[in-house]
Amino acid sequence: MAQRESMQYDVLVVGGGPAGLAAAIRLKQLAAQAHSELCVCLIDKGSEIGAHILSGAVIDPRGLAELFPDWKALGAPLATEVTEERFQFLSANRARRVPEALLPACFRNHGCYTASLGNVCRWLGKKAEALGVEIYAGFAGAEVLYEDGRVAGVATGDMGVGRDGKPTAQYQPGIELRAKYSFFAEGCRGQLGRQLTERFELRQGSDPQVYGIGLKELWELDPKNHVPGLVVHTAGWPLQPDTYGGSFVYHMEDRLAAVGFVVGLAYTNPWLSPFQEFQRYKTHPEIRAFLEGGKRLAYGARAIAAGGILSLPKLVFPGGCLIGDDAGFLNASRIKGTHAAIKSGMLAAEAAFEAVAAGRAGDELERYPAAFRESWLFEELWRARNFKQWMAKGLYAGSFMVGIEQFLLGGKFPWTLHHRHADHETLRPAAECARIDYPKPDGVASFDLPSSVYLSNTNHEENQPVHLTLKDPAVPVALNLARYGGPEQRFCPAGVYEFVDDEAGKPRLQINAQNCVHCKTCDIKDPSQNIVWVAPQGGEGPNYPNM
Repeated sequence: MAQRESMQYDVLVVGGGPAGLAAAIRLKQLAAQAHSELCVCLIDKGSEIGAHILSGAVIDPRGLAELFPDWKALGAPLATEVTEERFQFLSANRARRVPEALLPACFRNHGCYTASLGNVCRWLGKKAEALGVEIYAGFAGAEVLYEDGRVAGVATGDMGVGRDGKPTAQYQPGIELRAKYSFFAEGCRGQLGRQLTERFELRQGSDPQVYGIGLKELWELDPKNHVPGLVVHTAGWPLQPDTYGGSFVYHMEDRLAAVGFVVGLAYTNPWLSPFQEFQRYKTHPEIRAFLEGGKRLAYGARAIAAGGILSLPKLVFPGGCLIGDDAGFLNASRIKGTHAAIKSGMLAAEAAFEAVAAGRAGDELERYPAAFRESWLFEELWRARNFKQWMAKGLYAGSFMVGIEQFLLGGKFPWTLHHRHADHETLRPAAECARIDYPKPDGVASFDLPSSVYLSNTNHEENQPVHLTLKDPAVPVALNLARYGGPEQRFCPAGVYEFVDDEAGKPRLQINAQNCVHCKTCDIKDPSQNIVWVAPQGGEGPNYPNM
């Protein structure tokens, strides 16, 4: 194979989401203020900045306002301010609305904006390039480079490798991108972030991370059903009270609405399908009323790191750091993470700029976690530290305790609760659980999986190594199918995993890797942790418009 080329930078950012882009922009802002040169490179595995970005999203502009105080005048795509909010508990046919006066502060969204986070990232990408950041979309960070025990950068993935692992006629080797400091901003359950966490034992002393899967559709609504700035959240049906989850309908501009559903991945029943629960939810009379006469435009899914501050790993290691959702900066109680991601990127950037300016390279950026502990972000996440632990006690008991802690005590509960189990440990044997009979889609509010995946614009070159790897190929049938009923067929929101009979009539796991929307749920929920997600060729996967 051809030898890799090598490029050198002061700071390398892996991931073009809000955290990575904010970090790159802040580095360049600081360099301009100091009249100094700073070489910053950002890579992203999507075909363009924003292609793989999926979020609700109701965005708190606090982080953005610190990055660009004049963001409104600069034309940031936050056009629709929240005008009304509704929080409802659903039963099968009814909805009970919580009076706005009784909503805890964490559920209030005034001053926030409904928006496409993908479009916000596209806008940030242009701002970063204008400041001189070198951005390379379509390049996946595939390998961490080490030198003398520290992170020295990353290598991008080789292109043109066949499914047999051998170079094809289109082979192009990856490039080594070396830097004094490397920021990992890959989003939830980042491939390289996971490797770094294990190598440097970053989780010592923290609670296990807990996750959710978020599924989202973009709809164009009938004008009579569209209320710009309306934010609707629900809890309850169709999920059972012991399963954490909820939904959202966010009305944006131009008759667009984001419709989504979140299921906590600590659920216990292996027959549960987050995708089917989402489709069933949209048939509720309260939700269906928004969708009638409308058109579904896009679909996607993404895992969410929801453990909060108690599940944050150590943020720094020699030569680099974790930022954004690669670390887990999400406030699950507010259902928001963009402002936190931006702030974490800025804090890391300020620490790295100081280090480079002082002539340092490759040490631990201790100023970053120290600055986080002194920031408003720490205070916000600390107030919400018990949210997921309360909600793990069930919908009604959890909601009651969250109300007491957040509404009556303002987040100043005298005790701290802890997560005890990782999500992959919670499934019960299939024989002990009730099967769930999901209705057929009606093609109006609910839809099948193939047509949904089609709307994600997902594409992968078929002649390449399968990027959904198995540590032991025997485990899916011997354990997952035998004990848990093959849950990967249901927890994947894109139809990647399928048990089929081989020529001898025995079941085998078929992996339809071309369907993968890069949500990482399989990497998280697989009960034996046998599935390991790795990056495919750069530029592949979903292409989300306005998501």
